[in-house]
Amino acid sequence: MGKFRVKRAIAASTVMLAAVLGLGGFSTDAQQAVTGPPPGSAAWVADTAFGLHPPDPATATPAEVSAFFAELTPAQQDALAVRHPLVVGNLDGAPVQLRYRANTLALTAELGRELARATDPALTPQDHEQARTRAERYRALLDGDRRILVFDPRDRGEVAEVFGDLATARHTAVVVPGSDNDLENFDRSPGSYGTPAGMARSLHRATDRQSAVIAWTGYTTPVGIGLGAATEDLARAGATRLTRLLDGLAVTTRPQAPATVFCHSYGSVVCGLARPGPDQASGVVVLGSPGMGVGSAAALDPRVPLWATARNDSDWIGRVPYVSVLGLGHGADPTAPGFGAHPLPATGSEGHAGYFAPGTASLTAFAAIALGLDR
Repeated sequence: MGKFRVKRAIAASTVMLAAVLGLGGFSTDAQQAVTGPPPGSAAWVADTAFGLHPPDPATATPAEVSAFFAELTPAQQDALAVRHPLVVGNLDGAPVQLRYRANTLALTAELGRELARATDPALTPQDHEQARTRAERYRALLDGDRRILVFDPRDRGEVAEVFGDLATARHTAVVVPGSDNDLENFDRSPGSYGTPAGMARSLHRATDRQSAVIAWTGYTTPVGIGLGAATEDLARAGATRLTRLLDGLAVTTRPQAPATVFCHSYGSVVCGLARPGPDQASGVVVLGSPGMGVGSAAALDPRVPLWATARNDSDWIGRVPYVSVLGLGHGADPTAPGFGAHPLPATGSEGHAGYFAPGTASLTAFAAIALGLDR
């Protein structure tokens, strides 16, 4: 009977732990992290038209990438973006404006492919519908003067959008979201403050547009409530990508200080495993957190301040057990007094994704931290 109780407890905990960031029903859909270099990297590495060997996206650091582009003229840089848009657009360390240009080209090309698929007689009606959906997604990302810093159409797709001007902003911030976010829905609800784009847009406005804010859906997130959200596999892959992003910002932008990283729900696991140092981040803020994959703030870099946002009463994440057992769960509660994080208020916020809503104490605190006023 004792063994039965243990198994039942583990099963129950699995379902609850899986809820760390899911926003839907229980999911058995195992996600495979998109890893490795961007599409087209082999052709990029082989392109020596300017007498230089392009850095291998699989092994080169963002600093090495930056040094390579510094040896090229603007015309040469643009030519590479035209020939290899999916590589240049996703290459941390490449000039920011060039990445915007490359991603516009890549989105345009992918839009054309999906429109062709939507009328291809060899495909099924379901394929046609999926192609039309993707085409509309790409069309929306091309609408207006959007600054797309990441665009990878593989699998569920990855995207990052910049609000503000990374070239002139005195401060920068990165919003790292959690489950159920991808290319299709990272800005799914116009005006919403719960999507990655909505969070970033709201923070940008709260800083009176003095901080450039990146909505970074640059890793494969879990889907729904399932084992993907209860384990760290996807977070580890995301941490590697987040580290490269922060290293890239350090060599391509010139704010007063490195970016402040805001980590929502499962995104706080990504941030905890990334353990950014002082050259990568000015501070880390977690909100709606299921844990950070560490036992306490002492396991993180002590030179980078850590803030934990209080949970509002309607945030279901508070019902998740803060444990790590048999590879399930993400450890201690960052909001607990003994964890070691600086507390932030959440007065006025509602639900799991309401911390960036205007008028909340949490958003006011976030803006102050993003501007370096709360150090």
